[in-house]
Amino acid sequence: MNAMHGGKATHDTIDAHQIAVWLRGGMLPQASVSPAAMRATRDRLRRRLPLTRTRAERLAHVQPPNRQDHLPELRKQLAYNANRAGVAERFPAPAVQQRVAVDLALIDADARLLRDVELTIVQTANQPHAQPLSRRPSVPGIGNMLRLVLRYEIHDLARLAKPPGKGNA
Repeated sequence: MNAMHGGKATHDTIDAHQIAVWLRGGMLPQASVSPAAMRATRDRLRRRLPLTRTRAERLAHVQPPNRQDHLPELRKQLAYNANRAGVAERFPAPAVQQRVAVDLALIDADARLLRDVELTIVQTANQPHAQPLSRRPSVPGIGNMLRLVLRYEIHDLARLAKPPGKGNA
């Protein structure tokens, strides 16, 4: 659909004709509907993404004043709550102190929301798919949340067509 030029109006006969040609030619992939038991958890996983991005942006927003004031590097990761104490007080300017304090307070609020969302994700995910999720992850570095994202977004590999000539003997 991104290859189609112009606006994509549902009432446009030219676009409708182009879409029909693409469908007949097999150029548009078929959509896959997730089972109803997986939809709620998948939606929660998708809701988690903007929360993690916002939190990461706020964590990154604390670093520039540190460099601008030529202060020593923060040796601790601010992602952990225990490492955030006293960070705002390092800066000499009161305006910078207030800005960093506000960012850190927002990070704390985001962390609480994120923790609540992740808790409900784990609780709802374990109900229909306890056996596959209880297996030990085979790839180092993939934690529970990423494992759940992969499980719920990919859903079932059997639904994907195999490329011609690859193992179809």
